[in-house]
Amino acid sequence: MYIVSACLLGIKTRYDGGCSCNEKLLKLAGEGKAIPVCPEQLAGCPTPRDPCEIAGSDGGDVLDGRCVVISRNGADMTEKFIKGAEETLKIAKVCGVKKAILKARSPSCGTGQIYDGTFSGKTVPGNGVTAELLIRNGIEVYSEETMEDIMAGGQPTEESAEDAINKDALSGKSP
Repeated sequence: MYIVSACLLGIKTRYDGGCSCNEKLLKLAGEGKAIPVCPEQLAGCPTPRDPCEIAGSDGGDVLDGRCVVISRNGADMTEKFIKGAEETLKIAKVCGVKKAILKARSPSCGTGQIYDGTFSGKTVPGNGVTAELLIRNGIEVYSEETMEDIMAGGQPTEESAEDAINKDALSGKSP
């Protein structure tokens, strides 16, 4: 089971009221293996909404109180983004989810790269607020652009440690 950004599943939750549908993830959802979440909506933000970016740093610094999330019109959205991250983490814990596939570059969901806070389209290394909170809680996080790291045969896999050990034992490898 995976937490998946709702916008990647064709749900119109993006800041602009659109979605970023991904066919592989849509298939995963159709198999009952994806839990759609939108941290901003979980925090009570409307759709559509003003675009937001992390001002001058990344989600880790937001969580640690060292920087803020701002909207294009200058509103401080930090509390909303932290609340959305916390609600997403609650869902992951309740459902026993260990992996997430989140929207690239988003101030909530971005993994490895996020927009730089200038609303210029430039990116910087870092994670969004939700991605960072999930990582800090032991959940593996991928974007739709890096999910190939967990894909096999066109679908994410969830091979358990026991399955891997059994497969190695059958092939003569020692664990």
